[in-house]
Amino acid sequence: MTKRFALDGKVAVITGAASGIGRAVARSLAARGCNVALADIDEAGLEETARLIGNRVTVTRHRLDVSNADAIAAFPATIEAAQGGVDILVNNAGVALGGTFEQASEADFDWLMRINFDGVVRMTRAFLPLLKARPEAQLVNVSSLFGLIAPPGQTAYSAAKFAVRGFSEALRNELLATRSSVGVTVIHPGGIRTGIATSARIADAVPEKLREKHRARFDKALKMAPERAGEIIVEGIERRRPRVLVGSDAKFAATLERLMPVGYWRLLGRAM
Repeated sequence: MTKRFALDGKVAVITGAASGIGRAVARSLAARGCNVALADIDEAGLEETARLIGNRVTVTRHRLDVSNADAIAAFPATIEAAQGGVDILVNNAGVALGGTFEQASEADFDWLMRINFDGVVRMTRAFLPLLKARPEAQLVNVSSLFGLIAPPGQTAYSAAKFAVRGFSEALRNELLATRSSVGVTVIHPGGIRTGIATSARIADAVPEKLREKHRARFDKALKMAPERAGEIIVEGIERRRPRVLVGSDAKFAATLERLMPVGYWRLLGRAM
């Protein structure tokens, strides 16, 4: 059995920490005595997350746009000055885009990839030296249910989340081969009740009358409370699990995809 990763006194950087899963993970980590560096573009949301955590641990707030390569490159030095180092990096920041591949513009597709995939890679590249400097550390990359299955209307999102999964698994194997102290956890949340549906960008080519239908259908699938998702994710970090499936929908999709790797949508599409 893998030795439990003690979180008390550790330092975690969490992107997308102003709301949703990021906020929930930050609160669950802090409840276990982990100091947290909260990063997001939403400064008001960061203030609220910090308020909810209170003063039980060291909390620092950082405005960060994960689509900005220069900002990411400078960020590790900021964290070292504020927190003294990093033991856990949670790459959680992400956005959604509704519309088929033909409806989504190249600009919208690239916008999502810069945040959901390039941001993960750049944050990992920037922070890996700090993680490797610790006796043990954990890199946590948030993929999705749509990094297990790929429904129509989610070409950009699925492309990014499958890429996060592949990147994380390959990097884990590289680190294992060098006996690195850094572990890699990839997270696959199912429908978590966050604001991602209401804040999703809808491709301009999607007819106006279908826009709210897009959001409503997406929102209907978001059932699990983010606080529960945060606990599941942090329990996975404590156990240094390579993969964490969050929710019965993610577990079902993972099983179905293994059984029907090509034809799973024939079944899921009818059910949905």
